[in-house]
Amino acid sequence: MTRRIDRRVSRSFDATRRAIVALIGSLALTPLAHGSEFPVKPVRIVVPFPPGGATDAVTRVLAQRLGAQTGQQFIVENRGGAGGLIGSEIVARAAPDGYTLVMATTGTHPINAGLYSKLPYDPIRDFTAVTRAALLPNLIVVHPSVPARSVRELIALAKKRPGELTYASSGSALYLSGALFTSMADIRMLHVPYKGGGASMPALLAGEVASSFATVLSSLPHVKAGKLRGLAVTSAQRSAAAPDFPTVAESGLPGYEAVAWYGLMGPANLAREALARLNSEAGRALGLREVRDVLLAQGAEPVFDAPDAFGRIVRADLAKWGEVIRKVGAKVD
Repeated sequence: MTRRIDRRVSRSFDATRRAIVALIGSLALTPLAHGSEFPVKPVRIVVPFPPGGATDAVTRVLAQRLGAQTGQQFIVENRGGAGGLIGSEIVARAAPDGYTLVMATTGTHPINAGLYSKLPYDPIRDFTAVTRAALLPNLIVVHPSVPARSVRELIALAKKRPGELTYASSGSALYLSGALFTSMADIRMLHVPYKGGGASMPALLAGEVASSFATVLSSLPHVKAGKLRGLAVTSAQRSAAAPDFPTVAESGLPGYEAVAWYGLMGPANLAREALARLNSEAGRALGLREVRDVLLAQGAEPVFDAPDAFGRIVRADLAKWGEVIRKVGAKVD
């Protein structure tokens, strides 16, 4: 009889213990369940450049997938002007609830911080890094009349003819890619700035300039058509978007890397639940084969980071490009 009572007590105790464990587990999961409710309304992603450019294209690919995964609209809003300052400042001043984001770039954050003496936002303190979305390596291309078929030959030619060889750029990031190249190679090339790729590429094709640090998207079709000669990509590793070309680093300039990134950021002190969901969903989207294929077709490579890792990259690029800007004395104001 005593043993039967003991067994009942034991079963009752086990049942109570299981109930307590289940209750503790449900309490532990409560914050995650609450976080999974984000978003409950449309999310705005500000593109700080006009429609039609690389930043716009990458943002729209990601926004479409995020909308499909979360069941909420991710609306792309183009707010171009002042080298990306206007759109970036809008997000820096927005409520940190996760419903206003910016597709930041190497230009809007690390490079602008060095170019502008009075930046209307702090690229670190005024933003929360979510993740990078894509990398956009450049391709060093030359006009077929230039007697250089490799980076080594281009450097040697520039040393023989200091200040004579020209290179075109269309934007601060592309200009600084060239400035870093000439500085590391200890050569002098004449920089010829253009307002956009729509002006610089025709000039290169016509032979008005000798070379360019151009986006893969804008230059690769001309290389394949034999109208330009591609020498090397500016990324640290060979690019999946242009797999036939070596890197600058392996072609005669060790340590060289100049890659533009595009990454989601929110205002400072972004709500933790929103940050976790945005990072998680962006990772899912960027891991999809169809997203990768679309980005590669546009000359971009998908990339995904933890928020703290992205933050470290921004800080490292601030130091890197700040030093290049100081060396060449570039300033916008």
